[in-house]
Amino acid sequence: MKITLAQINPHIGNFRENTGKMAGIIQAAEKEGSDLVVFPELSVCGYPPLDLLERKEFIDDCFREVEKLARLCLHTGVIVGAPVHNPAQAGKNLFNAAIFLYQGKIHQVVHKTLLPTYDIFDEYRYFEPNREFRTVQFKNKRIALTICEDLWDDQPVEQVFGKNRLYPVSPMDQLSALSPDLIINIAASPFSFRKMEAKKEIFTTRARRYGIPVFYVNQTGAQTELIFEGASKAISKTGKIIKELAWFTEDHFSILFEEEKTSGADLSVETKDPIPLIHDALVLGIRDYFRKNGLSKAILGLSGGIDSAVSLVLAVRALGSANLRVLMMPSMFSSVESVKDAEKLAENLGVRYDLMPITKAYRQFEKMLDPAFQCRDPGITEENIQARIRAVLLMAMANKFGHVLLNTSNKSEAAVGYGTLYGDMCGGLSVIGDVYKTDVYRLAEFINRSGEIIPAGSISKPPSAELKPGQKDTDSLPPYEILDPILYRFIELQYPPGQIIQEGFDAKTVYRVINMISQSEHKRYQAPPILRISSKAFGYGRRIPLTARYKWHG
Repeated sequence: MKITLAQINPHIGNFRENTGKMAGIIQAAEKEGSDLVVFPELSVCGYPPLDLLERKEFIDDCFREVEKLARLCLHTGVIVGAPVHNPAQAGKNLFNAAIFLYQGKIHQVVHKTLLPTYDIFDEYRYFEPNREFRTVQFKNKRIALTICEDLWDDQPVEQVFGKNRLYPVSPMDQLSALSPDLIINIAASPFSFRKMEAKKEIFTTRARRYGIPVFYVNQTGAQTELIFEGASKAISKTGKIIKELAWFTEDHFSILFEEEKTSGADLSVETKDPIPLIHDALVLGIRDYFRKNGLSKAILGLSGGIDSAVSLVLAVRALGSANLRVLMMPSMFSSVESVKDAEKLAENLGVRYDLMPITKAYRQFEKMLDPAFQCRDPGITEENIQARIRAVLLMAMANKFGHVLLNTSNKSEAAVGYGTLYGDMCGGLSVIGDVYKTDVYRLAEFINRSGEIIPAGSISKPPSAELKPGQKDTDSLPPYEILDPILYRFIELQYPPGQIIQEGFDAKTVYRVINMISQSEHKRYQAPPILRISSKAFGYGRRIPLTARYKWHG
């Protein structure tokens, strides 16, 4: 049996574009003698469609597209992902389905069993879980057809509550009793750079455990915050990865099922450096956010610091230098070196820039507010005014010329609230809001690996918001090499304070950082969408009450 793995970049609700891509691949695969073509989870409508799934017309339109695709599948079998109606009187209205098309019709429908409801996932909000297990019979082969999480049944749970497994049932244990010849898994599994090895291990372990080859087809592309890496795989029954499709781009490949039994090159030993992956993921995230929303031009504030520098390089690589514009908005506290570094970067990238000093505007605000402030000493209020003046200028330019403002705050700042609401936190899309400051430096080094693009001064100088004389980030925060590991343990690993302290971190610093996280929740509620590259990004994947009072302990 010749199987074509086809990872595509669907656009949510753009049925014509999605099925047009599929039709082209199906026709090409049929010409080259492929028996079966496999597309990702919910590939007809795009993943995740969220509350569009509550609209009957959306589901009906999606099913009509499935029927159109079926008419193309005369001699080649095709597996697509789509929502289907649940005819039962009780339960959710829909199933998340893998639909097998063959001989011009819908030949068989398989429903997803394990519906993730954690982090960014909320599938049980829409879908009824499968409770019946059967294989798909095709070309004298029995196929165990599974959907994404159905192969993740024994993924570990953090030992906070003493559980070892997330799910009480294993779909593959049920299906393996039916003696399948191969496992096909269609997925829409978002990128998380810390989970790439664990994800690979899921599939190689399944192949070895059941002694059955695994064919995994994952979505690629980005949908608002979520980025999907693709990297679909063919895995031998001994757990060897014998084919891996491209990362962060559309790709398809045909493989003979019999070939899978031979001793080909084993790709399992490859371990990818996360920094290039993060770079490519963020470029894709920016590009798809603009393309899929019908946007083309972006603007950002370029300070001469490392965050705005890295954000600009990523944006230029996603959109092209002709579609970027930057403002340099020095105040009386900005260093000459910062302005020069910003100008040099813009020139290196061929990006148009405008110099708009804000000192005069700031002095006018001082004059206007002085009677009300009653000669109180300057402080954080005056610092915030500078950030908000810059936001006004950036939004004015964005409005006048049809640009989208890119936010350049990093995850470390977002975590502890080191940013100004309606100032440097504003924007239409947050580029590096899921990248800790220490990793921003690593991204800069990667960008400069073949020569200086980001000026050395932007990388080497101590981080500073430059909102008062001699200001350094460390005036308000622990050094990033201490702050970031604490943040990672508390946010991603969800360690209690005591466990973080046991790992050697200063107790006073740990509690200070955690209090800063809690006290800045209201800022993150108003932040722009953040491109997600970790297992726990700020946004709808992390749901903390805004109005809460909890004293951290333990």
